[in-house]
Amino acid sequence: MRRFALPLLALILPLAGCVQSDSKYPSLLPRPAESQGTAEPDRPVPVAAADPALDKRIAELSATLDSAQKAFAKAAQDAEARIAVARGLPEGSEPWLDAQVALGALDAVRGQTTDVVEALEALAIERGRTGMPPYPALSAAIARANALAADQAKRIKLLESALTSP
Repeated sequence: MRRFALPLLALILPLAGCVQSDSKYPSLLPRPAESQGTAEPDRPVPVAAADPALDKRIAELSATLDSAQKAFAKAAQDAEARIAVARGLPEGSEPWLDAQVALGALDAVRGQTTDVVEALEALAIERGRTGMPPYPALSAAIARANALAADQAKRIKLLESALTSP
């Protein structure tokens, strides 16, 4: 019988910890606060109110952007013509220098576009600084101006590479 007492005692002792007692210690079950979700609550997206003064400024800057794009297209055609003449000629020759000057003028015209981009972004930054919601017309104008500036930069890079390649 003693042979069975020790293993039986070894099996019963761990079960003693499972007995419920009426002690003052708290339960280890999850508390109500621990079972709540931690996700952010859904908040309504603020809608920007119509701003006639801002709409007018966006229209002015869009008109400036359009005229800058037309000037860039004209300057790009001039630069392409000068690069076509200078292609294959040595650096420092008269046609090569004319092509370089045309590329410089093209980059200066591109500066008008980047000025419009900066002005539009300054308007958006000012709205954000004052805590106003994004203005859809302003966001669209910024996207358009950035796209035009990127296209112009790409075209200038292509023209520069055309001048340097034999």
